[in-house]
Amino acid sequence: MKNKIKILLVDDDNNLRKLLLNYLRTVGYVAYSVESVCKALVFMKKNIPNLIISDIIMKGLDGYDFIRFIKLNDILFYIPVIFLTAKGMIKDRVKGYNLGCKAYVVKPFNLYELVAIIDNIFYYQNRQKEINLFFNFQELNSFNFTPREQTVLILLLQGYMNKEIANNLNLSLRNVEKYVSRLLEKTNSRNRVNLMRLLFIKNKGE
Repeated sequence: MKNKIKILLVDDDNNLRKLLLNYLRTVGYVAYSVESVCKALVFMKKNIPNLIISDIIMKGLDGYDFIRFIKLNDILFYIPVIFLTAKGMIKDRVKGYNLGCKAYVVKPFNLYELVAIIDNIFYYQNRQKEINLFFNFQELNSFNFTPREQTVLILLLQGYMNKEIANNLNLSLRNVEKYVSRLLEKTNSRNRVNLMRLLFIKNKGE
């Protein structure tokens, strides 16, 4: 399912960016690239990636600024981030992990290794979703979701935005918004973030 996974590459090194972009596309990923954090933020207003690969040292906003923004955003916080950087000191890696990055790859690196890291992230991410869906839908039966509401719910859990859900289910955006409103009402959730947190509860007592 690589051809459905969207990766955003953020790096101001044009040669490296082109090399990575072509390689990621060659192995089957849907890859995009920009040369700055500002352009990445503009890109993500219309296109939410499934994973971000970012350099750290860039002009203007750097990779650390970027991941801080992502992790504080209610819509983007779940996106895994891989740092690509020449900063290989332990303190730099610790800083990256403390800010929430999934992996820290020091330049120069092997392309096969990078793809293995990406594949590993999505493998465990998908396994966790399967487990969470199994347990939580058993517990959420009391909410009496309709089949269509359950379908919308699954897509919400996978990080799809309303417009993407509408395209996937061949519905109007207005209808999707109605389904989301019903889900919020039935689960007594204030917003999408609270709803998604509820879905990740594994046991009733938590």
